[in-house]
Amino acid sequence: MDYFKFNNNQKPGKGSLLVSEPFLPDPNFERTVVLLCEHSEEGSFGFVLNKASAVALDEIVEDIKDFSQPVYIGGPVQQDTLHFIHKADYLEGGMEISNGLYWGGNFEQLMILIDTKQIKADDFRFFIGYSGWGEGQLEEELKADSWIVANYATPELVFDHGGENLWKAVLKQLGGRFNVYSNYPTDPRLN
Repeated sequence: MDYFKFNNNQKPGKGSLLVSEPFLPDPNFERTVVLLCEHSEEGSFGFVLNKASAVALDEIVEDIKDFSQPVYIGGPVQQDTLHFIHKADYLEGGMEISNGLYWGGNFEQLMILIDTKQIKADDFRFFIGYSGWGEGQLEEELKADSWIVANYATPELVFDHGGENLWKAVLKQLGGRFNVYSNYPTDPRLN
């Protein structure tokens, strides 16, 4: 599969998207897009954006009523934790990942805003667990061509695409050979 040796020269950073190469053998990351919320010499942290779980937020948080937003599987690490990203610049404590895209914030304030129906549900995405890499681990995976880096996470791209559509959309925006990858079948033997 030399065709897939693309040597992506983009460097990842906070706000980058990591797009799994078409045949990444890890089932946790098959055809996924990860939004990096932190990236430093000590390691990296982010969320898989396109892997929905079978539960909704109001099913796992007792105090939430009538807010059936889907919950995504953010990654294989600590799947007993809840995280969120959003477009709500008014939420206290949110950390800006890239222009208009935030991670976390004041959860008590969020609960009040949900209860009083003062937020737009589509401006939030919730995750159980996260994706994490220790010191040097992500760099090694990049050298092995496991990930394609796209340095243009936008709120529109993150929130307006779901499921496999996001993986394809990011590859198409990268253009060139990546556009071809976006149409590659999951199992080329079935083509």
